[in-house]
Amino acid sequence: MNQLDALRQFTTVVADTGDFKQLGAFRPQDATTNPSLILKAVQKPEYQPLLAQTVQHFRDRPLDEIMDRLLVAFGREILALIPGRVSTEVDARLSFDTAATVARAERIIELYQAAGLPTDRVLIKIAATWEGIQAAAQLERKGIHTNLTLLFSFCQAVACGQARVQLISPFVGRIYDWYKKSAGAQWDEAASSGANDPGVQSVRKIYEYYKHFGIATEVMGASFRNLGQITALAGCDLLTIAPDLLAQLAASDAPLVRALDAEAAKSLPLSPIQYDEASFRFALNEDAMATEKLAEGIRAFAADAVKLEKLMLAV
Repeated sequence: MNQLDALRQFTTVVADTGDFKQLGAFRPQDATTNPSLILKAVQKPEYQPLLAQTVQHFRDRPLDEIMDRLLVAFGREILALIPGRVSTEVDARLSFDTAATVARAERIIELYQAAGLPTDRVLIKIAATWEGIQAAAQLERKGIHTNLTLLFSFCQAVACGQARVQLISPFVGRIYDWYKKSAGAQWDEAASSGANDPGVQSVRKIYEYYKHFGIATEVMGASFRNLGQITALAGCDLLTIAPDLLAQLAASDAPLVRALDAEAAKSLPLSPIQYDEASFRFALNEDAMATEKLAEGIRAFAADAVKLEKLMLAV
């Protein structure tokens, strides 16, 4: 049995790509997209007709609506190829505007519904800012399920659990990147790999807290740099993995065992935590890595949304 099939025994495997033509090879349950992945896909010749078709058909509409229609067009193609859910992201430029995030999420869901797709097959991706988490809480109460992304800190995860969001995406690789860069020449790759990887440790802490207190929010590790990070999180609810790493898992027959255990987490000596806005903002501010990576992630997704708009205007 290869590692990809072994991983499926413990964890729901999700494909992290906008390149839906690659999905068949890996048989993922779900798929995740973001503006950067869609931007990457539409620059490939095989996806340019989808871009041109969407823009030409809705040329008279506002640019933000054409963008949502393009994201949904990709989502629809992905849903035709997988049995589960697709994650579609709200524009990162709305990350600090609760009302605007709710409005965009509702429009995205309406576009999927107009295409005949049920709401429960779509997760709305929202950056895990305080405003984003509050928007997600409102959407969940309306039956629209959310995936809180750009999640780097324990306080973000706790606040998402309080908001009863459907799913969170803690970013393993970007946490690893920050600690590696911060350590510079002192970084010891071997000593900071596998279970000792700071990104892996962050997800484990969140997973154990959720399972200990019976928090229903799903934990989906994301943003992987190597196979060791993935195998060290076998047993996590879901893992969203880029196609190149899925291919490496499929090509490996090294043994893979469960690393995270929900039952074991129930007996850990943990204390419950509650955040209001002030205590959340302070806790996030105390975490230099999370503060920097959240801001950097929002900037990068916003910049890619602008690039995508420019491509649409050029059609």
